[in-house]
Amino acid sequence: MLSTKLGLSAVLMELAAWSSPMLLRGHSDAALASYLLAHALASALLALFILPLLRGAQTRPRAPILALLALCSYAVPIAGFLGVLAGALVLRYYHSPPPRGTFESLQLPEFDLHQRIKGGFRQTGLRSFLGNAEVPMNSRMRAMVSLQHVSGRVASPLLRNVLNDPSEDLRLLAYGMLDTLEQRISRSVDHELQAWRVAQATEGTERPGPLTLKAAHNLSDLYWEFIYQDLAQGDLRDYASHESLRYCEQALALQPDNAPLRLRQGLLLHALGRLDEAAQAYDKAHALGLPATRVLPYQAELSFERRDFARTRELMRRLDQWSALPRLRPVIDYWSAR
Repeated sequence: MLSTKLGLSAVLMELAAWSSPMLLRGHSDAALASYLLAHALASALLALFILPLLRGAQTRPRAPILALLALCSYAVPIAGFLGVLAGALVLRYYHSPPPRGTFESLQLPEFDLHQRIKGGFRQTGLRSFLGNAEVPMNSRMRAMVSLQHVSGRVASPLLRNVLNDPSEDLRLLAYGMLDTLEQRISRSVDHELQAWRVAQATEGTERPGPLTLKAAHNLSDLYWEFIYQDLAQGDLRDYASHESLRYCEQALALQPDNAPLRLRQGLLLHALGRLDEAAQAYDKAHALGLPATRVLPYQAELSFERRDFARTRELMRRLDQWSALPRLRPVIDYWSAR
């Protein structure tokens, strides 16, 4: 707390310091000593008087601050005494305007860990969401129902993963949705098989025409969907692969220069383990004008399965020329760096 007595004592002692030389014959050593002693005592009293004027961090550490105040007033007679007092008053009563930030702060919205999923979502994030037993059941059910609006390629692996969930309700829902996806394709297969039989009866088997070509193409596509959407497992997957290949080869017999069908043939042969024939189909698809970015990844995979690592590295370095393959980028970087 501010002490008036200390302030008056400091002023009186400073006045005494200036009057003592006149009383002791101005130019004597005793007069100088008395001035210096009285002035030092006045500076110390002034420092003790000023310290309470300062606030908070301005007073710490206490001893060095007191020494600094006393030294400033002692080193410069009169001006130092007044300057230290004026400086303390400025520090106490003058407040600089608060700095204005470049951006205004906004209140962040409350984060809901289990917020409702809307629209599209990432497959990885949804898999962890559906597999998290701490998420409320209603939220997980809504997330699963929303899968009916995404492609079967994304929905099927997620639903198949839920088949191992502890919740019976979720398992039943996942099984029902998978069965719906499978039945949808099966009905289309039945319809196209009927169209294929009609085309065979109309156009004959020796010189099939456009109706047979269209039906065979559609049947190959539909059986391929069982594989692509991961709906067929085990023996059913092998059966779908053989059927898709059979109809694909029928379509190729009528349209041998169809590059996408030739790539389909290579993929099916690859899946069935007929690697030499698959390699020929890939080469043919590329030769028919299919972009290298669509063929090279499968050729590299085939070379890796053959343990032909030099060929794999060569194909991966060729893929490094294109930047539109973000999902393959880590694999390409790995093989290109070796």
